[in-house]
Amino acid sequence: TGNGASADIARRMGWPVVLVIDVSGQAQSAAATALGFSRYDASVHIAGVILNRVASPRHERLARSGMDAIGLHVFGALPRRGDLKLPERHLGLVQAVEHPDLDARIAEYASFLRAHVDMPALRHAATAGTRQASTPSWIRPPAQRIALAQDAAFSFTYAHVLEGWRRAGAEILPFSPLADESPVADADLVWLPGGYPELHAGKLAQAHRFHGSLTDFAKTRPVHGECGGYMALGETLIDADGVRHQMAGLLGLVTSYAQRKMHLGYRRATLLAPMGGVETGAALTGHEFHYSTILDQPDAPLADVTDAEGNAIPETGSHSGPVSGSFFHMIAATP
Repeated sequence: TGNGASADIARRMGWPVVLVIDVSGQAQSAAATALGFSRYDASVHIAGVILNRVASPRHERLARSGMDAIGLHVFGALPRRGDLKLPERHLGLVQAVEHPDLDARIAEYASFLRAHVDMPALRHAATAGTRQASTPSWIRPPAQRIALAQDAAFSFTYAHVLEGWRRAGAEILPFSPLADESPVADADLVWLPGGYPELHAGKLAQAHRFHGSLTDFAKTRPVHGECGGYMALGETLIDADGVRHQMAGLLGLVTSYAQRKMHLGYRRATLLAPMGGVETGAALTGHEFHYSTILDQPDAPLADVTDAEGNAIPETGSHSGPVSGSFFHMIAATP
């Protein structure tokens, strides 16, 4: 549908776009790609290009000549360097908190850009025609005191969601399931965000203090898990090697990372039951991105979920008493 795509956001915000084009294996042909972007949607302003992975001065001259022919400004050309990489894994880049030398690497990248890109011209292009941002519509916090799991296994949180909760007066109380910590005893809600429980399943299975405190908490107050947090609330998580690990058991969910299938896209959800303090009937927009597969989901469905084109999605989430979970990452309330 294009909704939420980079070009769609740039058009809505009035931002000029700089195309970073991998020109390896091509020269003037890269201009045909750039020309297609510039003409595909006249409401998206293409300010120019940066040529990436340039093999030689001659390669740069040829690629620049193509851009000159179509009238697109070249802000710079980045020589090919195999060492300028950030490590990846199955859900994208390895997280920033797991890079002990990340600041040094970013400083090196910045120096590389300054050496090969016309930064004053790029800054000028970035400020030209920028539209005044509208006041964000913050998501109302689902509780006053929110115990939030936060460690290498649970860290996929949208910053604007937490900021909205804080601005509305909610307290965010972090704790670490991987360290076998209990959520704060006087919290009103436990929220387990997404992350990589499949990479830490063995350690989570041995977090008995965490499991016990979560069970006690759920006797009187809501607990919700998003994506990886949902898996951790289930009965069993099967890792990449097919080993079964006992999880919290607050839901009957059984998931497998051994049987992988990519699930990706924007989602709309209408709640059929309360979701961690969010009321039944609430309409939400969100995102789903995971490879783990549901093998068993015996509890009642949590929501009616559709994709960006309105097609029903079978991953409805589930709930049992005050415990709920879903592969749906909440982004905003639907207007």
